[in-house]
Amino acid sequence: MSSAPLFDQRPPFERERLAAKLGALAAQGILIGTSSWKYPGWLGQIYTRERYLTRGGFSTRRFEAECLAEYARTFPIVCGDFSFYQFPSEQFWRRLFGSAPASLKFALKVPEEITARVFPAHARYGPRAGLPNPAFLDAVLFEEGFLEPLAAWRQQIAAVIFEFGAFSQKSYAFVEDLDRFLAALPQGPRYSVEVRNPELLGPEYFQCLKSHGVAHVFNAWARMPELGRQIQMPDAFTADFTVCRALLRHGRAYAEAVELFSPYEQIKDPNPEGRQAIRDLMAWARDKKRAAFIFVNNRFEGNAPGTIEALVD
Repeated sequence: MSSAPLFDQRPPFERERLAAKLGALAAQGILIGTSSWKYPGWLGQIYTRERYLTRGGFSTRRFEAECLAEYARTFPIVCGDFSFYQFPSEQFWRRLFGSAPASLKFALKVPEEITARVFPAHARYGPRAGLPNPAFLDAVLFEEGFLEPLAAWRQQIAAVIFEFGAFSQKSYAFVEDLDRFLAALPQGPRYSVEVRNPELLGPEYFQCLKSHGVAHVFNAWARMPELGRQIQMPDAFTADFTVCRALLRHGRAYAEAVELFSPYEQIKDPNPEGRQAIRDLMAWARDKKRAAFIFVNNRFEGNAPGTIEALVD
């Protein structure tokens, strides 16, 4: 009989030890969490299966409704990717924030209704697929549809993320429109911008963000420069805080990562260079006494809690 692979011979996950380390970092302004949180693959690590049993069996519905409270026992912050696809109602926000302690901070992605210049040619967009978006960079819609329903929970919002998918830079002066949009935003929230066009990462883009006190989101993505290169770019730190999202290994497609790593129970492809870049970012934040909000995705190495455990060790 063949033996189990070596990566199955891992020690038990020490949730309390990780929580203590993350708590100590959070006290220094360095908050580390994950992108999203509803992953049954984290049972036995972050989550306790017994909490979600109904009539003796595991209840996915109960797990998804209640697991954020247990998540908050380990992590001080979470990135809400879900809001990219919708304008959540005030009732939705009330239910979400009521499901976790008030100490848990959130970074929230702005709906793509604001950040998509052209709707992707995908069936889920219906008749709008492939068409220009009339609400692109609409500051009024952003304030009324996103910020105002969140007003009661403003203190729990660590950062707001504007994620822009890749677009044709040859025919579009993005930074000019971005500058006008950022100038029209209400003061208060920490705003950050994530782009997927490598050629944007230069003086004009960074100066635009800096002039408005907006952070560049250092993002590990298939076609973006690796994190280590991004943090070394001149003037890449554009605000008095920073945001980092470790999403994918450079050159790997999202769909490939999903196929390789699901159901995200363990690290399968360690990324030591990416880990070191994140540690360097943490060192920068500590040295400059700046807030840092760092998020790790399961698609980065296969298991976000394991990556974070490795980072802080």
